[in-house]
Order: sequence, then C-alpha cells, then structure tokens
Amino acid sequence: GPLLASALVASVVLAALAGWGWLRAHQASQRPVTWQYVNMGDSVTMVIDNPAMSLSPDGSMLVFRDSRQDGLLWLKRRGQLDPTSIPGTERALNPVFSPDGEWIAYVADGRLRKVRTSGGASVTLADSAVAGYGGGAWLDDGTIVYVSPDLNKLLRVSEARGASTVVLRGSLLGGGGIGIPVALPGARGVLFQYCLSGCVTMSIHILDLEAGTQKELLPDVAQAAYLPNGHLIYVRSDGAVMAAPFDLDRLEITGEAVPVLEDVQVVLLRGFAVLSWSQSGSLVYARRAGGGEDYAAIRVSREGTVTPIDTSWSGPFNSLALSPNGRRLAVGVGQGSGLNIWVKELDHGPSTRLSFGNQDRRPAWSPDGKMVAFIRDSANTSLVYGRPVDGSGPERPLARIDRQVQEVTWSPDGRWLVLRTDNTQRGVGDLVGVRVQGDSTPVTLVEGDYSELHPAVSPDGRWLAYTSNESGTNEVYVRPFPDTDGGRWQVSNGGGLSPVWSPTGNALYYVDGSSRMVSARVQADATFTVEGLTPLFNVSGVSGFSSSTNNLYHTSFAVTPTDSAFIFLAPRQLSGAGEGPRLVWVDNWFADLRRS
Repeated sequence: GPLLASALVASVVLAALAGWGWLRAHQASQRPVTWQYVNMGDSVTMVIDNPAMSLSPDGSMLVFRDSRQDGLLWLKRRGQLDPTSIPGTERALNPVFSPDGEWIAYVADGRLRKVRTSGGASVTLADSAVAGYGGGAWLDDGTIVYVSPDLNKLLRVSEARGASTVVLRGSLLGGGGIGIPVALPGARGVLFQYCLSGCVTMSIHILDLEAGTQKELLPDVAQAAYLPNGHLIYVRSDGAVMAAPFDLDRLEITGEAVPVLEDVQVVLLRGFAVLSWSQSGSLVYARRAGGGEDYAAIRVSREGTVTPIDTSWSGPFNSLALSPNGRRLAVGVGQGSGLNIWVKELDHGPSTRLSFGNQDRRPAWSPDGKMVAFIRDSANTSLVYGRPVDGSGPERPLARIDRQVQEVTWSPDGRWLVLRTDNTQRGVGDLVGVRVQGDSTPVTLVEGDYSELHPAVSPDGRWLAYTSNESGTNEVYVRPFPDTDGGRWQVSNGGGLSPVWSPTGNALYYVDGSSRMVSARVQADATFTVEGLTPLFNVSGVSGFSSSTNNLYHTSFAVTPTDSAFIFLAPRQLSGAGEGPRLVWVDNWFADLRRS
C-alpha cells in the first residue's frame, strides 16, 4: 500500500474541528489540516504497550521502537517509503528529540543515552534511569530531566553529561510512582505522570523548576503537553483529548477545557497515551480499536505460546487472580472512582460483578475458592473486604490498617492475610500479617528502609516469598512464615520480580531483570535451598510486561493448578482479541488556534 494512506479532505476536517469548539475553520487556510494513516511497511511493527515513539520538533521525523525482542529505534522521515533503523539502540524506550532535532535521548538497560539522528555511537548520559513508565524530558536549556529506577525521583543531567541532581523527591507526593516527564518551554518546568496502584488512579502534576515545587494539575489524565499557541492538551484515561488555555508564568490552567480529539489509545496499566506532538503543529497518535477495550486475558505455555482465553471478553482490566481450581478469574475492572471486582468463568463462561464499592482493587481468592478478598481505599487507610463468590452473603471486612494497602494474599490455611503497604516515606512497602479470625492485631513480617513487594506464601504455608530492593536491585527472597526472623535466602540472581509458587511448592516463578520468566527449583523442607534457575520465555513479547513498568509494584500473572501455563493480562492487540490500533499522522492540526 502507499506510504500514507487515506487523507481526509481539508475542508471537511476543518469543519469537524470547528465542531469541536476550539479551532475556527478558515476556508482560505494556507496550510490545510491533513489526516493520514501511517504504513510502516511489512518488516517492522511499532511497540504500542510502552512509551516508544516521538515526533521531531519540526514534525519531519517520527522515531519509534520496533516490537521485536531487543528491538531497535527506527526513524520514519516524511516522504520516505520505509523507516530506517538506528544501530546500537537495542531495547530502547522513551525516545525524545533534542530541541534542535539533531539527537534522540532514550532509556535502555537502566541508562539514559543519546544518539544522533544521523546515526553513530550512542553516548551514556546517566547510569540510573528507568524505561517504560519512566523516561526523560529534554529541556531547551540543554538539560534532561529523567526518572529514577525506583520511580520515586526526578533527576536532571546536562546533555553534555556530568553529575545528576535531584529536582523532585516522590516522598513529597505519597506512595505512588513518577513517570512520563514532558518538558515545558524556557526550562520553566516539567509535566509528569503520578500513578497509584499500577496506574489504577493517575494524575498529571507539574514541577516548577524555578521554585522547586510541584502540584497536581489534572486528575484522571494519562498525558499532557504544552502547545506553542498557549494551550495545554491532555489525554484523559478514556482516550479523549482536551485543550485548555494555560498560563506558562503561573503554571495554571486559565480557562475551560474543550474536546479536540477522541479515540486515542491509552495503555491503562502503563499510565500513558500513544500520542506525540511537535511544535510545528504535527501530531501522531494510535487510534484505538474496539471501542477502547484495552486488555484481555491470555494463557501462556511454559514455552511461551500464547492462547487467548476468550476473544469476546476484554476491558479496562488492571489486576487478576486465578481461583484455586483454575476455573475462574477474578479481575479488577475500571479506573479512578469506578473500580470494582468481577469474576469470569473460564474459558467462555459468563462474567459477573462481585463488588460495588467503586474503590475496589487487587482481588485474592481464599484457599477454598469460596471467597474473594479485595482492597477498598479510604483516605489514608485501606480496608480489606471479602465476599462469597456465589453471592450467598454480603461483603464483610477482613482487615484494616492505618496505611494504604497495595497487595493482599492469603495463607493456604486461610488463617492469615499478608498485606503489602504503600511505598510511602513511612513504612516503605512493609509486609504485614493480619489474622482473619480472633486477634486481628497487625503483625509486622518484613520491614526496613527498603521496599518489599509481591508477598506470596508457599502451598504448605511454611515460607514467604517476596521482592526487595535491599541490595540496590529488586531481587526475590524467601523467609520462614509466619516466624520471618528465622532466616532469609535470596532466590533470584540478576534481578527478580513477582514471585509466584508452583502448585507443589517445589518451584518459584519470577520475572528477571531481562523480563524473562524464570523457574527457580527449590527444596523447602527443614531449610530452604535454591537448586537451579531455568529461564522459560520472555514475557514482554507475549504480554506487554516490562520489569521497568508498573508491574514493578504488583504481581501480574498467575500459575495454573496443573503447573503447565501462566495467566496474564495483555494489551488487546497482543492478545489475539481483536485488531490493534492504527497510527494516524496529522499535520497543521492546531494552526487556526495559533493564528487566532
């Protein structure tokens, strides 16, 4: 097919824009708005599930990452039939152009790097950066603001290299993660995403680099950018793009927002929109398919073969839990103030709503399969509720502590709930045990100045696996349960997240620092021993999982009772549940507002 297929007639487009209410259609426009689908050719497919594209300031080049394992950055130049790869950019994410368009900064393998658009060797600018939900913003004063690996700080480094300085500490915000920074002109500040609970709730904040302060700007928004015409555009979690007048001196929205675009693909589990703009007035975005249903459940074999569970079932899913018999899936559904738990009969059975609190997330099955526990948020506390799956009784409170809870799991005997607290300054992600019956006083299981994540109790109830960054890198550890002071063993080597026990307890599955599913053979009798590590498959290729995204904070897969497969939630276009988004390139799309 042609390079840029399907252009709309300019007069029709301008009339439509006028109907949106913010662009005045001028019949004599010198540069008409053009809308075109982008064809990348047959040899390369763009990554959609992570931030992986950027437009040059003059709108002439689109840089993107291909979807293959260890994929490269590619440049699609205006008027060029096929894109060209940039050697040496393996595993790159979060590309962003320099203000002069001569360089591209990106994050790969934990490093902030830059490379010329004309090619050549990449240059490392900083050694501690994070890709995916992270990235950097290239300011027009010759510095780059980027996200730290713990998603808890914004740092600033010169484009010519040198020491990095901290410009924002996330502990001032609370227990969420910082990501997706976007530069404001004149190095005035940085827009950034702030996510809680794996972007189940998200908002746009603004960092005032002159005053060194930050504030929330927009709730329930995935991405924002400042346009040269004095407007702020932002993408809501439902895929609608809004525009509002913005005062760059006061860093405030000064007028009513109006819709300017719809059906932009938003990756809810990663907290970003597949959209990039240029100062020249060009815009590239992924037009979502299927009415915005974003995720579907998939079954992945130990060899990495993907099978959709039910191609007719997809939606804004954000967490999952597999029933003990493997026949039902509990999922967290929704965003913001519309979060609830649903239960799906596998494979093609019905789905039913279980909770109605609108602040309910992170389901966990009781060991007998009769109840699902879930977290309900309330101010600075969290309640854990449970409700019978068959609807035979109302929900009832199971645990309450005076800190936000981000994960919950049961002990196999049903006597304990193990909770993971929020990554705030106080607690820093502690693991806490609460008895379901009798004395419900919380018992600290693991605590410290580092973060503990992903609690999982072994099938025999004797061992607690979890993730900790106490060594400076996330690794998987095991302790006795519930007497966690009785020892500590490291399981992973080279990074580890999301430990899940095999049904027999003789293996621990986890995702390593290269996004590979690893099977750790263990001996867990009188003492604990790791007997060997076996990589199985790369999870990023089958589920959109990346160890540097929001999966950092929440266990993102389940193991089937037969120990033969894994259950993931995957972006719809990766799951086989429907056609993926199409990429749209728009030129001169805010020209009339700029002239008004």
